[in-house]
Amino acid sequence: MGVLPPNRSDAPAVLTAATALVLALIACGTVDGSLADEAGDGLTIGIRFDQPGMGQRRADGKYVGFDVDVARYVAAGFGVAEEDITWREARPADRERLIEDGSVDFVVAAYSITDQRRERVAFAGPYFETGQGLLVRFTDTGITGPEALDGRGLCSVTGSTSAQKVKDGFAAGVRLIEYGDYSDCVTALLAGKVDAVTTDEAILAGYVAANPELLTLVGEPFTTERYGVGLAKDDAAGLADVEASLEEMIRSGEWRAALERNLGASGMDLPEPPQVTGG
Repeated sequence: MGVLPPNRSDAPAVLTAATALVLALIACGTVDGSLADEAGDGLTIGIRFDQPGMGQRRADGKYVGFDVDVARYVAAGFGVAEEDITWREARPADRERLIEDGSVDFVVAAYSITDQRRERVAFAGPYFETGQGLLVRFTDTGITGPEALDGRGLCSVTGSTSAQKVKDGFAAGVRLIEYGDYSDCVTALLAGKVDAVTTDEAILAGYVAANPELLTLVGEPFTTERYGVGLAKDDAAGLADVEASLEEMIRSGEWRAALERNLGASGMDLPEPPQVTGG
């Protein structure tokens, strides 16, 4: 008697399961190559579109800001010219998802390094250090710091931890209000719908620079925030390459030049470059 052929009825199920596994691994960023492999066809980079001085899409369609300059420098380290970069908006609530599902190759978007976020993504850096601040109307002298926010409306964006930090550590009676973008928070502040906006001082300083007669920063920074470049969690080679670019940007002087170019007019004390330690 000859050898019986395999049970062909099982083949589709096996194939389907294998295909599903491969697709799942690709979605998690563990099958495709590192950033160096992806860069051959250009890069898709997540930035903010609504943060003057950090990451902003201007009315003329140009992308400007310190984060944008950092992203360009990192891309150049992979041999990718600016015309081969696709810019994608990375709002706070979307950043991890955009990295995990491969919608972007990496994120440079005032992205604070936290243990919770490192469970899902890897961070190269830090490339910038700042602290959380408060933005208020220029005419409002009643708010001098986070302790003065009890009973007041405090705005931050969906997916950010800034407002909750104020509630937990300084003013339990503060009313937390969320919008999708910081520009919406600033509009609400100017309209009197909220009393203050909180996030990192570097972000708020850009709005002050744009509206110095209407807005002001109050108090001293009351947290320490370390910005990193977010990328796929298991891309060790990409992580090393990005960190090498950040170190070179600092060493060459371009880091300082980009900082002064984008935030020098804000009146904020510009920090020294941090030590790039691997997030």
